[in-house]
This record gives sequence, structure tokens and C-alpha cells, in this order.
Amino acid sequence: MTRQRRRRLIKTRRTVTGLLLVASIAFLAGMTDAVGLMLTGNFVSFMTGNTTRAAIALGTGDFGHAAVLFSAILTFIAGNALGIVVAHAADRRAFVVLACVSILLAAAAGFTAPSLILVQFYLVVLAMGMVNATVEHIEGLPIGLTYVTGALSRFGRGIGRFLLGDRDFAWRVQIVPWSGMISGAIIGALLANTLGARALWLVSMVALALALVTLFIPRPLQRRFSQRLTMAAPTARRAK
Repeated sequence: MTRQRRRRLIKTRRTVTGLLLVASIAFLAGMTDAVGLMLTGNFVSFMTGNTTRAAIALGTGDFGHAAVLFSAILTFIAGNALGIVVAHAADRRAFVVLACVSILLAAAAGFTAPSLILVQFYLVVLAMGMVNATVEHIEGLPIGLTYVTGALSRFGRGIGRFLLGDRDFAWRVQIVPWSGMISGAIIGALLANTLGARALWLVSMVALALALVTLFIPRPLQRRFSQRLTMAAPTARRAK
């Protein structure tokens, strides 16, 4: 086997592994978003929708609902930040992040009382923010896990470039997270309709199962799915 062919095979394995992981996590995100929406009436990962609904709530004078949605947006941002910090500190990044997501979802499943519905909502939103730190890109291509608007946009632009004669087909991978999310959302809707709040327990177990599966992915490969940190060089001390 030539060195060039070996490199192509290694790259193919990396890409396939990454896309399978993306599809699985997007499935989890779709399932969680469907369950969360049906239980709380609000999106738990679709912050574009929550932004629009928050703006409508402000415009119509429903300031209480607007505050809930703006708080959800801030919680989602905090979850993304926390996920990056946890992933950077962990040796097995994907496993630790997904394990934390599973714990948060399990905790949310315990808050079933109507008076605690907002606690449940924010815990799920926090979990969905964290999960985005699992995979940030595949072979340099940006990937979204809990949102697919960007993926569909990149897919559509890829079709446009193809019609103009461009034969770079990398854009096709963008359909993977969308496929995972819609499949997960269908299952999540069925679970929520059948089990109600108990559906969150099953979603938590799915997250834990995914976390365990990632233990079989080599650590060097997992690091390739995350962006490298650009650390500022320490300022040299002035000579006394």
C-alpha cells in the first residue's frame, strides 16, 4: 500500500467516524428538543426560534415570557461555554461532555412538579448547550449539532455552486446533522406523547449510551473534532 493511499484511508476513517458521531449526537439533540418542546412549550436547543418568540413576547407586552426565553438563551450560551471548559480539561472529551449532558437530563427528569417546570426547562437547555462542545468540525468543515439552519444553508449553497460547475462535494456532509435531528425529533415526539415527563429519563440514557460508545474512539481522533485553543503568549516581565 502506498503512503498516499494509506493517508486517504486514514482520512476516510476519520471522516466516517466523525459523521457517525455527529449523526448520533444530532439524533440526541432532536429527540431532546422534541421532548422539551412538548413538555415545556419552549425550544430547548433552537435559540433562533426562542429569539424570535422572545421578541414577539416583548412586542406584545408579555414580559414574563420574554424574560423566560431570554434567560434560556443566556443559559444556552453558558452551556456552550461550560462544555468547552469541560472538554478542554478532560482527557476523554466526548465521553465527559456527553456524561455531563446525561446527568443534567436525568436531573431535569426529576423536576416534574408544575411549579418546577422552569427548573426542568433550564437544565435541559444547559445540557443542549454543553453537547455542542462534543464535535465542532469534521476535517475542517463546521458542524452544528443542536441546530440545522446553518447546515441547510451550507447544503443549499453547495447545490448552487454545483450548478455553476464546482465539483467539490464536501457540502454533502451537511445533510448528516439534519437527518440525525429530524429522526431524533420524530422518536422524541413519540416518546413524549407516550411517556410524558418520563421520556426525559430515556433521553438521558441515550446520552449515556453515546458517552460509553465514544470510549472506543481514539483520543487523538477526538481531539481532531475540536478547535484548537489559541492561547495568548504571556507578557514578558520587565527587567527591574
